[in-house]
Amino acid sequence: MPLESPGFTDETDRQALMEFKSKVSEDKKVVLSSWNHSLPLCNWKGVTCGRKHKRVTRLDLGGLQLGGVISPSIGNLSFLISLHLDENSLGGTIPQELGNLFRLENLSMALNLLGGGIPVRLYNCSRLLRVSLGNLTSLKGHNLPYNNMQGGIPDDMARLTQLVYISLTMNNFSDDFPSPIYNWSSLKVISISVNSFSGRLRPDLGNLLPKIRTLFLGSNYFTGAIPTTLSNLSTLKNLALGINSLIGSIPYSFGKVQNLQLFALYENSLGSYSSRDFEFLGTLTNCTKLEIVQVAGNRLRGPIPTSIANLSRTLTKLDLGSNPITGSIPHDIGNLIGLQSLGLSETMLTGPIPTSLGKLLGLGELYLHSNSLSGQVPVSIGNLSQLVTLYLANNSFEGTIPSSLGNCRYLHMGFNKLSGTIPLEIMQITSLVNLSMENQSVLHSGLRVGFPVAECLTLVLDVGLRCSEEYPTNRLATSEATKELISIRERFFKASRTTRG
Repeated sequence: MPLESPGFTDETDRQALMEFKSKVSEDKKVVLSSWNHSLPLCNWKGVTCGRKHKRVTRLDLGGLQLGGVISPSIGNLSFLISLHLDENSLGGTIPQELGNLFRLENLSMALNLLGGGIPVRLYNCSRLLRVSLGNLTSLKGHNLPYNNMQGGIPDDMARLTQLVYISLTMNNFSDDFPSPIYNWSSLKVISISVNSFSGRLRPDLGNLLPKIRTLFLGSNYFTGAIPTTLSNLSTLKNLALGINSLIGSIPYSFGKVQNLQLFALYENSLGSYSSRDFEFLGTLTNCTKLEIVQVAGNRLRGPIPTSIANLSRTLTKLDLGSNPITGSIPHDIGNLIGLQSLGLSETMLTGPIPTSLGKLLGLGELYLHSNSLSGQVPVSIGNLSQLVTLYLANNSFEGTIPSSLGNCRYLHMGFNKLSGTIPLEIMQITSLVNLSMENQSVLHSGLRVGFPVAECLTLVLDVGLRCSEEYPTNRLATSEATKELISIRERFFKASRTTRG
């Protein structure tokens, strides 16, 4: 190709950008005010020119709150190498004229309001290295997430044999799993989550994509079994297949994927309702870099294997909830000292809460609600200084509530058999957002608050009423109201409290 198309000059670039500006109906940051005839083209906001020809080579308008549509005139910027329009409010469709930009290497249009299909003429941009679509034999990446793109992925994209990155997240793409992807053996990242793709995943998917590191296929309508060939991918780090309609057992062979960090298969129909459904967890002990395991919302039955205690110490999130789990919580689960979130809710678990949970000093979220757990709430739970969310509702816990839950913001303990008083320490949690004790023993064996609530609330209500008097002369001053509220606090809580974050 010639270095410059006949008849295309810097004046062509200026005119193309002025036409682009004319299609921008919203410019909240007034960034395009510099686009005028009194300033040199290469001094315009977001515009970069080449040293030799002084032609526009980069257009960086990402995150500038621009609205409107993309003018077809952008296809006249014949020296353009990089185009970034991401994080705006641009609508309409992607102009076919982008296919004229044969020098284009980088294209990003994420986080806009774009609709329509994938422009066929984009296939002419044979130098694209990252973030595009089309007949691009040197394409390295494509990124059009968070728009309203629809339809299928054109078969012509199968020619993109050098593609290493594709992201189509949160669009309205449909049809079966995009068949062109099976030809992209250089791919390292696939993200097509939150679309309407459907159909079965090919059994040989892992063999066709040998370099995959990240595979995000969640929130679609995929069916069938998980391809066991995915476990052959030694490079695989992130596997997210959640919120689909996958069936069958979870392959034991994923234990071979030693670089695995994210293993998210939640909300499918996985499992066989057999007592061995959770034995795959034992094989994951070989994955020493594992950080997140999410298999909640499936049909996995049986006990939690004791081998779970041998999972990686790097594990921060473990969610097995909403499965028909039987048996009790293994005591050695306390060995998972890296856990920050543990989800075992809505199962068939029985028995007590292991005191060993008190060793999980980094735990911030503990979900054990809607089970058949019993016994007392261990005092050792009070050791968890990072605990923000504690859900124990809908069980058969007895005894008293531990007083040392001082950092909880969300505390749900309703529908149990607890008795005694609600500890004053809990009532003093200044950061508490939600305290749920409904249908407790307050109606049965006498769960009650550790101070005269009615008297306290009456005094506070009185202050509020006096602050709301219709006539200003009768209204309680803010300074006086503050003094009275402080006095009430000191009377009933008997101490000034330090505000917790």
